[in-house]
Amino acid sequence: MTRHRIDPLRALTDEERGVLTQISRSASEPASHVARAKALLAVADGCNYQEAAQAAGRRAGDAVAHLVSRFNREGLAAIAPRHGGGAQPIYDSAARERILKEARRTPDREQDGTATWSLTTLQRALRQAPDGLPQVSTYTILMVLRGWLHLAGQPHLV
Repeated sequence: MTRHRIDPLRALTDEERGVLTQISRSASEPASHVARAKALLAVADGCNYQEAAQAAGRRAGDAVAHLVSRFNREGLAAIAPRHGGGAQPIYDSAARERILKEARRTPDREQDGTATWSLTTLQRALRQAPDGLPQVSTYTILMVLRGWLHLAGQPHLV
């Protein structure tokens, strides 16, 4: 006998069902998104959580129960995974853009005390700027620059 569902899946709208069906059949979506969409569609079609988990290629029905609760609260946003652990990211995309903006700027000898950027002089400029990042580390700057170079197809920094 199955347990009583504490938070049963709400009725799907036609739009939600269409999006979930499209994601569940996609070959280009991340596998986690496809599995979540399959599980939600299985529950919507009357499967219990354990059967839905198996239909999605997963083991635990409890994870499907949590997914259903999250879907009821957030809608289709529940398909995307959230932060998976570890320290929370400190710098958002705006801060990364601020670092890149400063790195692209040609340094002023008078103001910055250098003709070319090093990680330390870039850090100093970012920390002292009125719209800067007062706690930014050279490691963070390096990781942002490496990510930018990787996306631009440039060779890696040493």
